[in-house]
Amino acid sequence: MDRNTVIGLVLIGAILFGFSWFNSRQQRQMMEEQARLDSIARANYVEQPLAPAQNPQLQAAETEADSLAGNSFEQQLEASLGATLYAARNGEEEFFTLENDKLTVTLSTKGGAMHSAVLKDYQSYNQTPLNLFEEGSNRFNLSLFTTQTIDTEQFYFTPVERQNIVVGEDDAQGQSFALRLYADSASYLEYVYTINPGEYMIDFDVRMVGMEDKLARNQSYFDIQWETISEQNEKGFENENNYTSVAYRFPGDTGIEEMTRSTASKSQTENAEIQWVAFKQQFFSAILVARDRFTNGTMGFDTFDENSGKIKHNRAHLSVAYSPDKSDYGFQFYLGPNNYRVLKSYDMQLQKLIPLGGKWISWISTVIIIPFFDFMMRFITSYGLIILLLTVLIKLILFPFTYKSYLSMAKMRVLQPEIQALNEKFPKQDDALKKQQATMALYKSAGVSPFGGCLPLLLQMPILFAMFRFFPSSIELRQKSFLWADDLSAYDNVLDFGFNIPLYGDHLSLFALLTAATMILSQKLTQPPQQNNQAMPGMKMMMYLMPVMFLFWFNNSASGLSYYYLISNLITIGQTYIMRSVISEDKLHAQMKANQAKGVKPKKKSKFMERYEEALKQQQRQAGRK
Repeated sequence: MDRNTVIGLVLIGAILFGFSWFNSRQQRQMMEEQARLDSIARANYVEQPLAPAQNPQLQAAETEADSLAGNSFEQQLEASLGATLYAARNGEEEFFTLENDKLTVTLSTKGGAMHSAVLKDYQSYNQTPLNLFEEGSNRFNLSLFTTQTIDTEQFYFTPVERQNIVVGEDDAQGQSFALRLYADSASYLEYVYTINPGEYMIDFDVRMVGMEDKLARNQSYFDIQWETISEQNEKGFENENNYTSVAYRFPGDTGIEEMTRSTASKSQTENAEIQWVAFKQQFFSAILVARDRFTNGTMGFDTFDENSGKIKHNRAHLSVAYSPDKSDYGFQFYLGPNNYRVLKSYDMQLQKLIPLGGKWISWISTVIIIPFFDFMMRFITSYGLIILLLTVLIKLILFPFTYKSYLSMAKMRVLQPEIQALNEKFPKQDDALKKQQATMALYKSAGVSPFGGCLPLLLQMPILFAMFRFFPSSIELRQKSFLWADDLSAYDNVLDFGFNIPLYGDHLSLFALLTAATMILSQKLTQPPQQNNQAMPGMKMMMYLMPVMFLFWFNNSASGLSYYYLISNLITIGQTYIMRSVISEDKLHAQMKANQAKGVKPKKKSKFMERYEEALKQQQRQAGRK
């Protein structure tokens, strides 16, 4: 292994260590935050003393006083709300179903909110119906202001007759269902839910009919409180939790804002207009969209303990501008998968919920990987085979860079004896500048770039990171099995330990293990001859360090990702054998010597090399002044 390969591996290792450090830092912050919350809770806790024994006559008098006060309060409340609205505080909860070919949504008369939302085309990892939020855990409350605050979740709505609506030219049938909260016989608040065929988006219209005289005249806004509980639907709590968060978008932005994931609790207040808020899971999202925008909002979440069957308690407190002259307020609920094509079709940057990386990386997934999967899925049902073909395609695209990298490393290997001779010629530290100049002169005369083997590797880094982003978040791979892996979007576990190893996990991933083994074999094939025995311990350490890091990292990652790197390593090993048989290092050395003897003009230097040589000259001039 020459110096350029070491530089490349060190750069990759630094990036991987950076990711590991960042993740450990997030975990540490989570623990510190939880400790802080526990400390506050303990500080605020006040033990309540037991009530002393009371005189029965005094107790009866107090009970009668409380009853009179209660009756007085109820009378005041009824006078404030009106007899009709006051009566709506009591009732019997009823449920009604709204559905199409994608969704089954259950509506409740209590608060007029959604009780559950089941996706028909998907199941949880345990093969149970996939409910976006636990039944009864979806809280949707609209707060209006009279002389009292009206919280709609405290009232029972009256169902209005269901309507079937014609959608499109093919006479497809959609469904619309309305729930009303009457203030009197002519005034009411109405929720209208409309669902169309083939859609995950539900129209949600809030209508205030005859309510302008019922509400406070100085009211300029009303509030929406929306909360859900995300159930655990995937294999492995940690991995799903890392991709579960709350996100939102400012109108006109090309990107989105997403809260830090995996922390115990998080809250964020935005005093700016917001277009939509998403309670995002690894592969599914519940999104509330305002057609006329929210004026501001506070969003947050709390994380449940592992083994609870739940991931996060999501919450959003949003404000909407109100005017007595306006009676209709339009919203939408997206309840569906994090599918790139589906989310992008709504033209609201919803596809940014899928973590494909920044603009320098995400284009690889959106331009190459996702279209390739979409095309191949028409003809091939095995996703393992599709990944294999994708890997072959990417390796073919990268082959020119791979060949150039191998050729550069081969040139560096054949120059090792001459470089070693220069090290022996300039052994002193004071001769470091002369040794650098002589080494660069040797590279120049031989037509070798010392960074020729490193730069092609760096050019491949965006693809490496694109794959790292794509596989764990690709719903196309969700619950797709291949060989011993039952879900290519989750880790494969061929052996469960029954105990947890820090940073590694409680299981053995065979794909991750095979990937690490092929990495070691691939690096052995590119090891240089043992020209310098003193450097070999460091070389050997690097050869095993990277595979061990990948083993720990990939053991809990998507098995599709490990499988991709396994196939990529096997192809690299095959390419190395082929290039070794085609490129003779003896002939390459002889050709380089012939070029040196003939004084063959080397290739034009890169800008980097020109700056590097200029820096050496400046060092030489400064050394001369001393």
